[in-house]
Amino acid sequence: MQMLEIPLYQIDAFTTHAFGGNPAAVCPLTAMLPDNLLQLIAAENNLSETAYIVPVKDEEADYLLRWFTPAVEVDLCGHATLAAGHVVLTHLLPDLAVVRFRTRMGILTVARDGDKYRMDFPALPPQAFPAPTGIGAAIGAEPIAVLKSDLADRDLLLVYENEETVRSLQPNYGALMAYAPYGFIATAPGSDVKEGDTPDFVSRCFFPNHGIAEDPVTGSAHCVSGVYWANEFGKN
Repeated sequence: MQMLEIPLYQIDAFTTHAFGGNPAAVCPLTAMLPDNLLQLIAAENNLSETAYIVPVKDEEADYLLRWFTPAVEVDLCGHATLAAGHVVLTHLLPDLAVVRFRTRMGILTVARDGDKYRMDFPALPPQAFPAPTGIGAAIGAEPIAVLKSDLADRDLLLVYENEETVRSLQPNYGALMAYAPYGFIATAPGSDVKEGDTPDFVSRCFFPNHGIAEDPVTGSAHCVSGVYWANEFGKN
């Protein structure tokens, strides 16, 4: 039997140095493979996301993009989109200025911005959501508010009073899995000035229901948390 060979790039996203940020696998394909095979490859890669890209020929997009955790396919992923953009703009189509991806959440773009990249992602404004019974005990502290975007099914935004509470969370991941299919974005106003300017807000992201205990850097969470804190602080 002939073996199928698939190129694989492992990219450390949202960082300026090797072994930092959030690693993602990017697999360029000539045609999309069966879903069960995509999931098996992602499980074996055992990274928080494996991105698959396939060239398309239409006026809106350059590639079809799908993302798989070790356990499930997801609707939106920031760091693996950045990684896929880097692979296209650096290795596959180095003369391209902007790459457009067709995804479950619509067209997402990654563009060159000097020696960096700029991504265009959707705003997913959250609304108040009934707090699941026992969520405070499961995640390690009772939130002062729980919100969820009507435009996305995956994540609950858990708001806390201060950064110290978010930093000290020690979730019971087994208990959090009882709240499938939800993931959890724990967030609070920023207060830590050790690294320079105080950030507007901080967050930690827990996705045990998707095969990821804690994600080190989560771009898609900012589609929800960024909109929430922009409204809270009166910022654009």
